[in-house]
Amino acid sequence: MTIKIVTDSTCDLPIALVKMHAITVIPLFIIVGEKQFRDGIDLSRQEFYERLPQFRSSPTTAAPGPDIFRQTYERLAAEGATEILSIHISVKLSSTVDIARQAAGETSVVPVTVFDSRQLSLGTGFEVLTAAKAAAQGKSMQEIIQLLEQQISRTHVFAALDTLEFLRRSGRMNAAISRLGELLQIKPLLKMFDGNPTAERVRTRKKAVKRLVELLKEAAPFEQVAILHSHTADRARALLDEVKPLLPDGNLLFEEITPVLGAHLGPGVMGFACISQESERS
Repeated sequence: MTIKIVTDSTCDLPIALVKMHAITVIPLFIIVGEKQFRDGIDLSRQEFYERLPQFRSSPTTAAPGPDIFRQTYERLAAEGATEILSIHISVKLSSTVDIARQAAGETSVVPVTVFDSRQLSLGTGFEVLTAAKAAAQGKSMQEIIQLLEQQISRTHVFAALDTLEFLRRSGRMNAAISRLGELLQIKPLLKMFDGNPTAERVRTRKKAVKRLVELLKEAAPFEQVAILHSHTADRARALLDEVKPLLPDGNLLFEEITPVLGAHLGPGVMGFACISQESERS
């Protein structure tokens, strides 16, 4: 039995971990005007965020068609996979899961299980890591799914946006509301738990950071934590220094979020993906 793990580029896993655990990552697309870029392949994160404010047209994003997923599944089968677990960004946020399910239904050479991570960024990435490690240990598909369900109940992602402008540009919110928010210095704080995206509104960047710390304290203690940001590494490191007493020793990721998410959220995002300890949160 050889279970292979597939995910998409919104998982934000560092390439070193992807290679170490033999994870297959399908890139989503960033579309700027008439140009289409494969996430993580054709456009670096640094280049994207540096160019983002100057793009003449607002970037959009898209999942690849089912053929790409089906070809990936068939290739892994040819390489020896006897089962495939395909884990993707929450269906509440993207069509990726639905497209993967269509491709799974069209794949006859290997059984494919498509799993809605009910998360985003490293909330998904942590699930992918758990699945890859469990598969390497010889656990069955059912056992891996059970591990993921348990982990989802302890996984939180929350982040403060620096501006509403890019949500407005992407069509994810009413333009009048975004202009009012900019005028009042509103900093939206987005949260994701078990497939349910929610939001809070706070005034000023300072209060947004304070609220992030409060949310982190509420979820502690942790098995694993990642600090996430978009083109604001210095501020994110300052936040990391502030919350170090709350974090587990080692096992910390510091990652810039994919442009697929950054196209909608903009630069200046800071937040956390974390898994609470089972003994304390079960």
